[in-house]
Amino acid sequence: MGCVEELADGVTAQASEAASDSRGIRWVRRVWALWSLMRRDGNELPRLQIDALIVQLRVVFVSLAIAVMSPVSSAHWPQQSVAAVSSHEIVLTVDPGQSKLHWTLGTTLHTVHGTFALKRGTVRADTASNKVSGEIVADAASGDSGNSSRDKKMHNEILESQRYTEVVFRPDKVIGNIEAKGSSAVQIHGTFLLHGSEHELTVPVQVELTSNQWKGTAKFEIPYIQWGLKNPSSFLLKTDPAVDIEIELAGSLGSSQ
Repeated sequence: MGCVEELADGVTAQASEAASDSRGIRWVRRVWALWSLMRRDGNELPRLQIDALIVQLRVVFVSLAIAVMSPVSSAHWPQQSVAAVSSHEIVLTVDPGQSKLHWTLGTTLHTVHGTFALKRGTVRADTASNKVSGEIVADAASGDSGNSSRDKKMHNEILESQRYTEVVFRPDKVIGNIEAKGSSAVQIHGTFLLHGSEHELTVPVQVELTSNQWKGTAKFEIPYIQWGLKNPSSFLLKTDPAVDIEIELAGSLGSSQ
């Protein structure tokens, strides 16, 4: 019985230290040894002594639980880096009143210029991981080239804007670094939704951040014919297979952590 009691006393004393240093494994081994001795010698020990040892074991496990939950012991556990847990995120909200989408389409006779109105947009960018989420939405029915008959054909036959009412860009990754203040030249990868179909696209963007406002510009091409839209060319008039897009965005800047 002496060796069992001595082992139990050692286990109890060590339980409070087990979670805060490398002796945790040693403590588990001693608990197992104590349990093995009880099972081996149980038939030879008086019942009262067995009950006392069981109570002591319960005290051991309660001591371990308190030690594990204490701030001291948790300080020794493996920790994720602060950046991984609380990375800084900026939130860019688009103000449609300050934003414009211009488009240009070349033809054999002349160059056509037009606009679309922006409806809404919010982009969240994690400057630590370069991940981006959100969307920027243009009103497909707002397309205007200054020529009513040409616009009617564009909306009815090309864009089918009564059916596909929105043109959407959903970013997912930034290539490059966005500075906390000032200008940054980056590329933004994402998905472009046009005429009901999604297409992968990487857009070069110039963005400028101030304390609570932001501005951004982007220029890129949309290969609309390759993406499945109807070719508007006729026998006398040939159009380019891609339309040039220039976007001017502005709005409020916020942050979250």
